[in-house]
Amino acid sequence: MLLPVGLTGGGALAGCVANDTLSAHDDRVQAITTTGILRDLVGHVGGDRVVVNSLVPDSADPHSYEPSLRDVRDIVYADVAFSNYLLLEEQAIIKALDANLRDGVPNVSLAEGAVKYAAEIIPLVEDVALDTIWLGMRVRGTGATYDATRTSDVLLQGTAATGPGTMAAYLTESFGNPSIYVNSADGFDAASGFRDDTATLPPDAHTHMSWVFTEPGVYRLTMAAQLAVTAQTRPIALGEQTFTFAVGVDPHSVPGMAGATVLRGGHADITVDLDAVARGEPALYLLTDPHGSAEVPGGGAEVPGGGADTHQHEHDVPDNVHDPADTVIEVPNKALAQVPADRAFRFLGRPGTEIYQLPQAVLGRHVHGEIDPHLWQNVRNAIAYVELIRDTLIGVDPAGAGDYRRRAEEYIAELTALDDYVRDTIGQIPPSRRHLITTHDAFGYLGAAYDVQISGFVTPHPAAEPSLADRRRLTETIRNLRVPAVFLEPNLRSRSSTLTEMADALDVRVCEIYGDTFDDRVTGYVQMMRFNAESLRDCLTP
Repeated sequence: MLLPVGLTGGGALAGCVANDTLSAHDDRVQAITTTGILRDLVGHVGGDRVVVNSLVPDSADPHSYEPSLRDVRDIVYADVAFSNYLLLEEQAIIKALDANLRDGVPNVSLAEGAVKYAAEIIPLVEDVALDTIWLGMRVRGTGATYDATRTSDVLLQGTAATGPGTMAAYLTESFGNPSIYVNSADGFDAASGFRDDTATLPPDAHTHMSWVFTEPGVYRLTMAAQLAVTAQTRPIALGEQTFTFAVGVDPHSVPGMAGATVLRGGHADITVDLDAVARGEPALYLLTDPHGSAEVPGGGAEVPGGGADTHQHEHDVPDNVHDPADTVIEVPNKALAQVPADRAFRFLGRPGTEIYQLPQAVLGRHVHGEIDPHLWQNVRNAIAYVELIRDTLIGVDPAGAGDYRRRAEEYIAELTALDDYVRDTIGQIPPSRRHLITTHDAFGYLGAAYDVQISGFVTPHPAAEPSLADRRRLTETIRNLRVPAVFLEPNLRSRSSTLTEMADALDVRVCEIYGDTFDDRVTGYVQMMRFNAESLRDCLTP
């Protein structure tokens, strides 16, 4: 049963900012933000001098929201724009923003700019316990040599495949529907530019994938990379490579690949390096992260990852770059799974048919960068956002400088008190019970700032029913840590059935926590952070 926690806000309800349509006939500053959280912060600093609207409606998911024509209209009228970025927002939102703002309008990425105001950033660490390799797709570098921007597209295309069966790579979106990126069952159409076998990513991005093979044996997938700097320019070819998979067979016996490196665990990515060509190096390779495990020929030793790649443009860790020509990706027999009953997965075969699957591992559509973008879960970072918003508004409207400074000072005082309140409230939870298990990887900053252990994600990969092993792991995690409650984001109820079923079976409470968005009950940032702190305290304290 979902247990509500009392809503308290210290006046936050009165300070919340509703969406207003922007207009060319209004003398006030017209501000557009990507999310409701940013809308609230801008509204507190701007006051009556600013009209502010957010592109992503409250209760919607900024990771997957598609902007409407009305959103584009508001962008056109904006005098200033604020996004979070660090790849928090769906790329279509960023493209709509950057393409439709008038020339000269400030376009501020708060998560990046707030670092100058002492915001603390942390790497996005994804440590999901899988017993097979976790294989995704990644874009490294900026592509500055080609004049690429954050709205450019990198096309990673499947152009040919061989093997004893068919193979597919797909991404499961927020509500369980698959987006197919590569499918060898229907061939590869060069005449269409391989349109139906193409994954599209922005620069410096990473996404998770599921990989499925219908029969055991050796598969080879040829992939080509292209950079589309703009929608109007011809894509730039970056290179082509063939990737080898050993599915249910000995990876050391692949014909023609004696002594190859075997990737069999941890996290790896098929990677497009936008800056490699300028360095005279191949632009398409396999990249393993520090948690990855690679067996080197002859010794079975682990190839070191070389440390967390928290700086997106560094290329000083050669040990975790692998040439596809000398590397085999292992898909072991323990990767056996069954095609889900959902009709959306019929492209994999009949329901119940055995397949070999490297799972996506992280829920939903999850394209992101190397830095956790959810900075506001640490209130001190929200203060840095406010300082950047203040200075930006002063630049747009110098006549209001005194008003913006006064309002920012008052709001920062309120946020400073909020930071103390969140810390003190969570501090009432015994340390042994400060374990957060939830549906979405959005609380790393809350954990780091307020001493909460992020212990895992309860809901499994939604494309498949949880196995007995999955349920045992979940049960052991909750029992061993003596976790009294798990936490559900209200806007993600539709994909939380396993969470609630597990909680009922173990007699564990299901409580609420807010991550990326408001709703009709929690309508402001101060109220949201107070709610989260109180929910953690009330649900985790004996």
